[in-house]
Amino acid sequence: MNAVVRPDTHLKTIGYLLWIFGFTGAHRFYYGRPISGTIWFFTFGLFGIGWLIDLFLIPSMDRQADLRFRAGRINYSVAWLLQTFLGIFGIHRMYMGKWITGILYLFTGGLFLIGWLYDFWTLNDQITIRNASNA
Repeated sequence: MNAVVRPDTHLKTIGYLLWIFGFTGAHRFYYGRPISGTIWFFTFGLFGIGWLIDLFLIPSMDRQADLRFRAGRINYSVAWLLQTFLGIFGIHRMYMGKWITGILYLFTGGLFLIGWLYDFWTLNDQITIRNASNA
């Protein structure tokens, strides 16, 4: 019984770093949970209660994300840090090789923040698709 070892696509340290800003839902988006991330964003981490509970849920969310997403040339952690802190400037898109939309985000504030919020919902899937096409 040889177990298939999956690469570590998401890091707990990045999850905990984003958890510090968890009242915005950043760590939930990072682990591929956009619906609860949006709820955390609009309720400030379920009024702080959900945010504290997530401190203990991050290892489980990390394991699930590692099983769900595909490793490759584009590093999820780097892309998410760029998205979270510099997303309105399109730096994360440029990192992924999406230069045209990255430059567009740069000059439009992440397409007036709507594109930036869209990327919170879809960044993990965008990276998975890019990594699959680069393989």
